[in-house]
Amino acid sequence: MGNESGLFELAGWNGLFSIFVTLGCVVIAWIVLQEVRWEKIARDPRGPKVRVLQLLAAIGLGHLVSRFVLDYSSWVGTLKWLFGGV
Repeated sequence: MGNESGLFELAGWNGLFSIFVTLGCVVIAWIVLQEVRWEKIARDPRGPKVRVLQLLAAIGLGHLVSRFVLDYSSWVGTLKWLFGGV
């Protein structure tokens, strides 16, 4: 029973880490998207429709980047099995 509890705790920490990485990547994407010249794309660059578009773009881009970071972290963690390490 004690070993299962440790696995559940590890899964919980992993989930919390994933949430923070994803939210961090979405925030970074939002900051980067603020530099885009939206007036070239839309008539009202400060309007609510463009803000929703920025938000959706930030969520999509942030999710893609966070998936890459989390997958890369997982791959690096499994490399130890290739070389027989513990």
